[in-house]
Amino acid sequence: MQVILIKDVDHLGGSNELVNVKNGYARNFLIPGKLAIEASPSNLKQLEEKLKVKAKKEASMLAEINKVIEVLKSSPVKIAAKTGTSGKIFGSVTSLQITRAIRDQKGYEIDRRRINITDEVKELGIYKASIDFGNGNSTEIEFEVIAE
Repeated sequence: MQVILIKDVDHLGGSNELVNVKNGYARNFLIPGKLAIEASPSNLKQLEEKLKVKAKKEASMLAEINKVIEVLKSSPVKIAAKTGTSGKIFGSVTSLQITRAIRDQKGYEIDRRRINITDEVKELGIYKASIDFGNGNSTEIEFEVIAE
């Protein structure tokens, strides 16, 4: 029997997926548990429409992510830090500081948990950080630590 999964089911498939299962499994577990619906012609048309809408949303989201990546890579983000006489900074630069600098200088709000600093930042200079946007989209940006 063919069914369309409404929710993710372990060892079977993800939501909005068409799968073949045994009749008893579909009638006794999947359909009563609101995990799947029968793959009738009208339900298959609805599934196609859902997938078209989802693909359109993903395409627009990907275009927006690429635009943000271009802006972030255009110039390094400058982060001011208090320094001692030898050029070493007090403490270190965190992803929260990078998030605030991106918001202030570039105008984009990025969650600090998505930013990963590659090296430990203890001195003035140019460093790199990677930003994961999800769905396999990530970029590496440069940020410059300057004296306050």
